[in-house]
Amino acid sequence: MMLRYERERWEAEAGVLLAGVDEAGRGCLAGPVVAGAVALPPGLAEALYGGELAGLTDSKQLTAARRGHYFARLTATPGVVWSTGCCSAREIDTLNILAATHLAMRRALEGLAQRPGHALVDGLPVKGLPCPSTAIVQGDAKSFLIAAASVVAKVTRDRLMCELDARFPEYGFAVHKGYGVNAHMAALFRHGSCPEHRHTFRPVQDADQRLPGFGC
Repeated sequence: MMLRYERERWEAEAGVLLAGVDEAGRGCLAGPVVAGAVALPPGLAEALYGGELAGLTDSKQLTAARRGHYFARLTATPGVVWSTGCCSAREIDTLNILAATHLAMRRALEGLAQRPGHALVDGLPVKGLPCPSTAIVQGDAKSFLIAAASVVAKVTRDRLMCELDARFPEYGFAVHKGYGVNAHMAALFRHGSCPEHRHTFRPVQDADQRLPGFGC
């Protein structure tokens, strides 16, 4: 029941505009962390859940094609309020990844055209959000709105990483999106890091120490 938490909140607070929030890219070695926020009124959420967005779930469980399909439907449907918030690799290095993730979530919620009265957040509680919130562990697989936010975050971030691939083609960002897969690690140790790498992350530091003068 992907609308369980939403229905509970609507029953507790009639008429509230409810948003889901999730992030993408927290565990990567390069690129921004991106949060998505999606807000829906109850009637539209119920209609989409049983119709055009039936089958929507955690973006990690969907193929790229399915994520693209859901993203297109979400962003083109009248009444769907959505936004993204980013924290750059430099901000991640300055703040730490947890604080940067929370800041990206706050930016995503603040970017919504309509301020929600409550937010469902994937994972553990997040302080500093612009509205009251409920944290749901593995919420992207349990909440329709969080799943929608996860798709918005993931598709947006993947597109940003493809743009970075055009600037730094030696790393293969378009393929692995900045995660620490073997091909990415091999490129790091061959070329050193670039400005879009997270230089406080140990694998990036290790690569730069092996190649003095290449780190940025």
